[in-house]
Amino acid sequence: MTSDLSMYLAPARVLQAQDAWLQRILEILGERHERKPIVDPVSHWLSPDLLLSQTCGYPFVTSLRGKVRLIGRPSYELAHGSGGDHCSLLLCRADSPVTDLADLQGSHGLINARDSNSGMNLLRHTLAGISDRGFFSKLTFTGSHRESMRRLKKGEGDLASIDSVTYDYLARDHSEEIDGLRVLVRSVRSPCLPYITSIRRTATQAESIRRAMNEALSQLPEISRDLAIREVLPASEADYECLLEYERSAVNRGFSFVSS
Repeated sequence: MTSDLSMYLAPARVLQAQDAWLQRILEILGERHERKPIVDPVSHWLSPDLLLSQTCGYPFVTSLRGKVRLIGRPSYELAHGSGGDHCSLLLCRADSPVTDLADLQGSHGLINARDSNSGMNLLRHTLAGISDRGFFSKLTFTGSHRESMRRLKKGEGDLASIDSVTYDYLARDHSEEIDGLRVLVRSVRSPCLPYITSIRRTATQAESIRRAMNEALSQLPEISRDLAIREVLPASEADYECLLEYERSAVNRGFSFVSS
């Protein structure tokens, strides 16, 4: 069986807590914890041996739709996330003179990945409310939210859309990674990144995994605290339909990203 819960890579105590949580979950389920490096996330998510993992919401409703089974979604207790929802935070440099998102039209945008909900889809929805044409004159795909923030700080871009859980984890631990950055706008709310298992598992089996996740949080209150996860909520595919609505809203306005 393959399992992994390392969608969030920082700060260090989050990584450690994710690993400890996963180990306890597997103990409760009577499964072994096999450490295997994930070279290709999509292959990992689509593996018939997948027991437990976490994916981004946008791929869940697009490329992974009907190919994985939903377990639930986390309910964080963070500055910009609660009740099973989070958002994107549109960041600029702290010393930037801009006061309004429209001031950055024609600027250089930084996006972590083309299929990211927080980095691309929610950003697109936000910008479509300002412009019915391409917003950026230049667009760079950086590979990760933390890399987007690093480049933004160095002046290698003007605006980045960052998953609020990533930002809140770093802010909570007073990380230097967010020093010199400023939240300009926050997006609409969005369901948190879903936990998934193999499509070969039944809905009953998926519910057993969710119960084990919550039992582990109850047994390890320090892990619940470090992850800022109160519980894993039940979830349905319908919860994530709003992500496609955000996409359609932007497309219907004729909005597209323009890169050079």
